[in-house]
Amino acid sequence: MAAHYDVLIVGGGIAGLSLASALAGRCSVALVEAEQELAYHTSSRSARQLIPSYGPPVVQELTVRTLELLAARDRDLPEPVLTPRSFLLIGSESEVASEASGHMQPITVDRALELCPALLPGTFTAAGLDTGSFGCNAPVLLEDHRKRALAAGADIITGARVHSAQRLGSGWQVGAGTEGFEAGVLVNAAGAWADEFAVLSGVEKLGLQPYRRTAAIAAVERPLPERSPMVAAADNSFYFRRDGGDVLISPSESVPSGPEDARPRPGDVERLVETLNAFTSLGITAIRRAWTGLRTEAADGVPVAGFDAEAPGFYWLAGQGGYGFQTSAAMAELAAEQILAGQADRGDAGRAGPASRTAQALAATRWSIRR
Repeated sequence: MAAHYDVLIVGGGIAGLSLASALAGRCSVALVEAEQELAYHTSSRSARQLIPSYGPPVVQELTVRTLELLAARDRDLPEPVLTPRSFLLIGSESEVASEASGHMQPITVDRALELCPALLPGTFTAAGLDTGSFGCNAPVLLEDHRKRALAAGADIITGARVHSAQRLGSGWQVGAGTEGFEAGVLVNAAGAWADEFAVLSGVEKLGLQPYRRTAAIAAVERPLPERSPMVAAADNSFYFRRDGGDVLISPSESVPSGPEDARPRPGDVERLVETLNAFTSLGITAIRRAWTGLRTEAADGVPVAGFDAEAPGFYWLAGQGGYGFQTSAAMAELAAEQILAGQADRGDAGRAGPASRTAQALAATRWSIRR
């Protein structure tokens, strides 16, 4: 006998868990994750920084809303999710100007050197500062979503890779691991595997592309001060931030990949160490650990949240790129509203009434994401 739910979410990363906690208690929800543990892939390999000036306008809008929602949630948590940590962008005048937004103010090179004394004079000619940026305690946030979802009655099943999914009558029939499920709405929150899951479900893929992004924890001779900003090169050649007495570093690469359990490639971290030792006085002495995550993007670089154009009850929550955590609460809020509206009107799932400007920008039906 298949277990029946109003909503079945496929994917146990930040997107799926955020939505599960937003929906639980308002309808019956189950979440299935292929791995034995939740948030195994990209969600456990985040830079843990929420940056209002980062990304296209709709992403910045979602980031501001996410920060509002997480700040309210922090009041109920013994350990906060958010910690103020500014974001400093450096580079040439043209590079910084092209990457800056309304959330970022231009500052002098001298001021940038004061904020991050590890930067070497003469290595950049312009800077911008986002003082509304926050560090994110990703494990605390993920665990809070899990606990809230379970407490409100959601079922979370790990080690359950989906092997079959088909539209049946007014809903979906799904096989995952050794269990069967029936659901009115099937949510594709499968991250780098989102297109693969769509094809498995008989749904046309959107052309979502995973990209590699490597990071490492480095031991340094001169640790950054406690209040140091996160620093990023405007040409996307590196970023770094304090991580206790160590430093988190990344080459900010964006290399196409298939969906996989990504690992660092030989030479990537070594070249990054050479670059940072030329740009800073950190004095990187060793790499404690390194990892690679996949940032999955739509063709227009904007996340996807909405019902499929042709497959009734199939909801896309994917393509978050590098904005997964910083848009997560707002994306879950919007997705929950749309899914609940679809539950109330099964005849036109999620499409009743005029869509908001944000919903239109994220819609799975928009032409700009068809590769």
